[in-house]
This record gives sequence, structure tokens and C-alpha cells, in this order.
Amino acid sequence: MTTRTIAVVSAGLSNPSSTRLLADRLATATVEALRARGDDATVEVVELREHARGLADDLTTGFANPELQAAIDTVVGADAVIAVTPVFSASYSGLFKTFFDVIDSDALIGTPVLLAATAGTARHSLVVEFAMRPLFAYLRAVPVPTGVFAAGEDWAGGGSTALADRVDRAAGELADTVGGRPAATRPVDPFADPTTSFEELLKGS
Repeated sequence: MTTRTIAVVSAGLSNPSSTRLLADRLATATVEALRARGDDATVEVVELREHARGLADDLTTGFANPELQAAIDTVVGADAVIAVTPVFSASYSGLFKTFFDVIDSDALIGTPVLLAATAGTARHSLVVEFAMRPLFAYLRAVPVPTGVFAAGEDWAGGGSTALADRVDRAAGELADTVGGRPAATRPVDPFADPTTSFEELLKGS
């Protein structure tokens, strides 16, 4: 059994916050998905609001304080990252962007990432695709296909079924990527085998 490290980056500003709530649900679902695939997992959470002053100092001085550096090392050294931001002005928050600005642009190359966002209204539901995904494409990370967005109404009555389904699907994709498994089972294409003659393929059909 392999133990995977999952770094959770939460950019929520309040305590508690819907951003942290979504981050915790995604982390729990990912751990369960990894265990179902034969791996174990540990989760390390980075609360960006605790590093707001350190991030500002890093931008102006170019040096991270010990606490911020520990948070950066946690994310850079993880097997996978769950990145969750609240939506401000139709995009990720400034705190979220600043954190990934101070990380070396090559540090997350090839790292599997699950992208998620929260907002008060579903009007912002495309922020994952049109704001977050380009950021992590620039960083050359590997975002899983399913992004998770949660609006205020998704939390009514303990959470909607649709949100729970998205959480489970995204967590499963992250677990597949971390474990080196394909995210989906695809049918084998016999015509893709160059060692089989066309006549043999016809006989097989």
C-alpha cells in the first residue's frame, strides 16, 4: 500500500467558510477514493488567510517567512493538490492568486490538481473553467477533468445531491491520476494494433 500526500489549499477568508467546507469534503472523498484503489492518504491543509501578511511581504521583499515557506513546501511536495477559492469579481480571489504567484512557476509541473470554487450565486459557475484552469495550465500542473463549483443553494439541507455527485466524480478522477490509473475505461481499438494485418482484423470481425 502506497501512502499519498494530498495538499489542500483553501482561500476562504471567514472561519468557518463554505470554501473550507468544500475543501474538506473534497479531501475526504479523495482519501476514500484512494483507499478504494488500494492506496492510503494523508491530508495537509493550507489556510491562506493565515498567510495573508506573509504573502504581501513575500511580494515586496522576495522572501517567504518560515510559516509561509512551510506552506509552500507542503504544496510543492504533495502527490496531489486540491485548490479551492471563493469567487471575487467573477474570478479567483487575490489571496489565492498571490499564493500561486509566489510559488516557483516550475514547482507544480505534472502535479495532479482538483480545482474547486465557491460563490453566493450560480452565475459564477464557469469560474473554474475560465479562470482557474488557465492558471494551472500555465503552471503546467495536471487539473482533473471535473471541476467543482458550489453556490449558496448547494448547501441547503446539508448539501445537494448534484454537488455530492460532482465531489465524488472529481475525487475519483484525482485518485485515478495520482495512482497512475486511467480516469476512464476506454474500449480497445483493434485497428490501432500495427502488428495485426488487415485481413486478420477482418476475420476477427
